[in-house]
Order: sequence, then structure tokens, then C-alpha cells
Amino acid sequence: MLNQAEQCRENIISLINREGKVRVTALSKLYGVSEVTIRSDLEYLESTGSITRVHGGAVAKDKLYIDMDVAERFNTNSSAKRALAAKLSELINDDDTIILNSGTTLMYVLRALKGKNNITILTNSISNATEASSYYGFNVTLLGGLMETKYGFTYGPDAISQLEKYHASKCILSVDGVTGADGLSIYYSSESDLIRKMISCSDCVIVAADSSKIGRNTFSRVCPISDVDIVVTSKSDDPKEIESIRDAGVKVYEA
Repeated sequence: MLNQAEQCRENIISLINREGKVRVTALSKLYGVSEVTIRSDLEYLESTGSITRVHGGAVAKDKLYIDMDVAERFNTNSSAKRALAAKLSELINDDDTIILNSGTTLMYVLRALKGKNNITILTNSISNATEASSYYGFNVTLLGGLMETKYGFTYGPDAISQLEKYHASKCILSVDGVTGADGLSIYYSSESDLIRKMISCSDCVIVAADSSKIGRNTFSRVCPISDVDIVVTSKSDDPKEIESIRDAGVKVYEA
């Protein structure tokens, strides 16, 4: 569940993206907190790349990834996602049990896995569950829980409780940011606790992240990079960040 500060920040992002701009004084009155607190929130949101601060307030950035619908996210960097999915498929064996979260990159991964035998999938993503269930030889469980309707995933205590019944050989995650210093991060904090439970239920944690996610630290921190075993990415233009991830003991494959 979101704490008060996280909820306020998500509300600010939604308001800015809807209105285009906001003022500190108006936000202070709207949320009943001091202007100092609002300025601190705006500073944090700017550091995550969510907004741009201006004198007296903040404005929206041009078409942030967070604002894209599922189809737009799926089609962003599609060739890179397809290449990394093909590379990642080499790490998956027949009879594997795999936990997946809700990222659109994982649709490419599922399509690359088509043809594998006796694969068991556990996921909180409606679209990924639907995709996987159409494949011969795949066994699919969709986790129940609270529904995030815009992006079609479940989250919350019920989903976490259900995961406690399972164990997976591999966990494949799609996230919004990967760095050696800050680890994994996502835009929507509602999914963070569930992803952490996915990690704890799995023998091997694999992150599927195209190069645009490498070096990015977004709104909600999920876990340190040391919780990850493998990162599969497209060819990165940030070799220092890749080296930082490798220095943490993580295997990195660049497709």
C-alpha cells in the first residue's frame, strides 16, 4: 500500500499530466501540507524524470513513458525488445516455472518462448496471462488481487498472499529503471511489494530491460541490484553503467 508521501507524489504527477502545469501554493492548499513539503516533492519527482520544475511550480514533460497506454509502451523500442527477448529465451529451459510481472517487454519474451515445452507461468498481468495461455504446453496462473485498470495488472495483499504458495525456478521482470547504485525501480509503486515477493519466491531473477531503462532511476525503488542474477538488455550506449551492474555480481547479456 502507498504511504502518504508516495500517494501525494502520484497525485501530483497525475495532476500535472492532466493540467500541464501546477503551482506550489495551489498544491499546498489542495493537499494540506506546507509549501516546503511540496517543493521537496517536486524536487524528488524532477530527479526521477517525472516532471520539470519551473519558478513557483512544475510542468509536464513531453509524453513521458508513464503516460503512454499499453499499446504505446509495447511499440516503444520494439526492435530492441524483440532482440533482447530472443537472447533471454536462450536462458529458459523446458519444464521451467516462471514468474512474470506486468511489463510490456515481457510480451516479447513470451513470444520468444513459444515452442518451449511444459512451461508454467505465474503472472499478475492480464495481457501476459492471456498471451501465454494461447501457447500449447504452457500452464498459466493469473494472480488475483486489486486491479490497476489502465495497465491491466493485479497487486496488493491478496496477490502477495497467493504468491506465498508457489516457488519458481526463474523470475523474469520488466522494470522502468536499472542502475548499479540504485537497483531496480518502477513508476507505479503499487506493484513494488508484489515484485519483491516474486523475487523472494524464485531461484533466479532475470531482468529484461532495453537500453533506455539502463541508468534510469524512476519513482519507486524495488530492490538493490544485488537481488538480481541476470540482466538482459539491448546494446547499451552507457558502458560505465553496464560495468557498474556487472561489478555488483550481476551477469549482463547485451543482445
